[in-house]
Amino acid sequence: MTVSLDSVDRIGVVGAGTMGSGIAQVSAMTGYDVVMRDVEQEFVETGFDTIGDSLDQMVAGDKLGADEADAARERITGTTVLDDLADCDIVVEAVVENIDVKEDVFADLDRVTDDDAVLATNTSTLSITTIAAATERPEQVVGIHFMNPVPVMKGVEIVVGEKTDPAVVDLAHDFSEALDKETWESDDKPGFVSNRILMPWINEGIRAYDEGVATKDDIDRGMELGTNVPMGPLTLADHIGLDVCLHATETLHEELGDRYKPAYLLKRKVEAGDLGKKTGQGFYEYE
Repeated sequence: MTVSLDSVDRIGVVGAGTMGSGIAQVSAMTGYDVVMRDVEQEFVETGFDTIGDSLDQMVAGDKLGADEADAARERITGTTVLDDLADCDIVVEAVVENIDVKEDVFADLDRVTDDDAVLATNTSTLSITTIAAATERPEQVVGIHFMNPVPVMKGVEIVVGEKTDPAVVDLAHDFSEALDKETWESDDKPGFVSNRILMPWINEGIRAYDEGVATKDDIDRGMELGTNVPMGPLTLADHIGLDVCLHATETLHEELGDRYKPAYLLKRKVEAGDLGKKTGQGFYEYE
């Protein structure tokens, strides 16, 4: 198979949530025409609101010109119709982290997109090979795992499925780098590189707090000062979303065994509805 970045003009994004809107934004900022699709119009509009706020912040911080921000907005089309992605060269799926939902999306994308379109998933834990099997083109399915928040974070994890064509892997790297990102590559193993290592780190930080090893502030401060990370495990969990952390850890626990068992306090927080920054309450309080 021969694919190259030169042939890519139009990007599809399935899902207008935090990740999908971020992927749409950085693609449009790079100069690509983007079609952003979600199942309800209100979700699409919320995605545009998120993009607008992010662009406004970048303009206010002198990281982007006002004209550039306006041009990026104009390059994005919103829709609730999956068929509107028919002529996209690369489609990036960023829906809920549920294998059944993703398989349905990819089966539909396989039906509506051109035969040579590359289909990518932003999954952080689920099998690329399993998702690809829902299509008739598994060699054209690849993981392009962006980090949150997409417009800010430089890293992108490229994940290679069992049948992913090497040319498609190269295109995934090239596309990500065109978006001013830096990439690393992982085989299709549970959690890949990022979550396989990150989730146990977060869980152990939660356990240390729950077991009284130190205050939450000192756990976070200790990891920040002691290992030079930008934020400690409890703060990071709040920013990711405690429900997202729990779901990722449960997936890894199922695949890899007891060393990934979710911390009790993490489960309790999620059951209480304290999901972190997005709800105003997690391990810390937010306005």
